[in-house]
Amino acid sequence: MFFTTKKMTAIFSAVIFFVALDRLLKVLAEQGFKLNLVGEILKFNFKANYFIAFSLPLAGAWLNAAITAVILLLVYYLIASGRRGERAAALSLSAVILGAAGNLFDRLKYGYVVDYLDLKYFTAFNLADVMIVAGVIYLIYVLIKIKQYA
Repeated sequence: MFFTTKKMTAIFSAVIFFVALDRLLKVLAEQGFKLNLVGEILKFNFKANYFIAFSLPLAGAWLNAAITAVILLLVYYLIASGRRGERAAALSLSAVILGAAGNLFDRLKYGYVVDYLDLKYFTAFNLADVMIVAGVIYLIYVLIKIKQYA
């Protein structure tokens, strides 16, 4: 799993782009912008999410503290991964950290997470959620690959 510096820079730039895009889309959603993206199946529509992933009913100040602690722990692992030269792990952790931090920012500012992608028969989510899930999936893949070569 070796990445060139150019490739890592491009991928990390994409992660930063998605963080900025997520913030922009959250602002648009809060201002009432609505759009059917895929008929009635997927809509761009503001939803206030007071809970955590998949609308599991956990909320409150203790949740914010727990999320902050998890983010700080992930930052520690990000730094350790960077020092060990584990670029793929560092990239996936960056996506998770930045996605979680974006949602934590919403919780602290508004008291809820701004979701804007409303998937019929499932749940509403945002780009930060996608970054978290994609980062975790990629991290699992990286860890499996590392174990195969160990």
